[in-house]
Parts: sequence; C-alpha cells; structure tokens
Amino acid sequence: MASLDDDQAVETVSIPLAGKSSIADYMVVASGRSTRQVASMAMKLADKIKAEFGRTPRVEGLPTADWVLIDAGDVIVHLFRPEVRSFYNLERMWSFGETGQA
Repeated sequence: MASLDDDQAVETVSIPLAGKSSIADYMVVASGRSTRQVASMAMKLADKIKAEFGRTPRVEGLPTADWVLIDAGDVIVHLFRPEVRSFYNLERMWSFGETGQA
C-alpha cells in the first residue's frame, strides 16, 4: 500500500478475501493515470516485494499495461487504467459491499 501511495496510485482499495476465497488473503486494486504509470508502479512494486520478501511475484499484463496483475502469494494486486478498472469493476465483484479504503 505504501509503495502505491508513493507512486501516486489513484483510488487504492484493499479487499480482505479471508473466508471468501482461498486464492489470497487480500486483494489490492488501484489505478494509474496512464499505461506508463501503471507499468512503472507494477515494476517498482514487484522489485520491492522481491527485495523485502525474497520471492519474485508473478506479473502479468505488463506489455500493454491496461491491467497488470501482481501475484505476491497472500496478496494479489490489480493495477488498472481508469477506463479498464471501471469496466471490470473488481471491487464490486469481490467486496460484496464491504470495500475498505486505504
């Protein structure tokens, strides 16, 4: 969350998944203003996860950077361009009305 805040992510939301899914404990959804910002945030976050936790997260969607998924094990991060985020609306699908703003 701090890394995304440092990179000026927009509308960062953390969704607890415990009891809803076995894929992860938390899902984080955030937006960047452009594909360039989304790609930059994703690369920096992946590097920080590797440096701090010693594991390389799986990153998908980086070439187009409309929607980049970072799978860090217990936490899955989705970084979107605003138009793509509103189209998929993951927060609504996963939060069931219990969205927590960060």
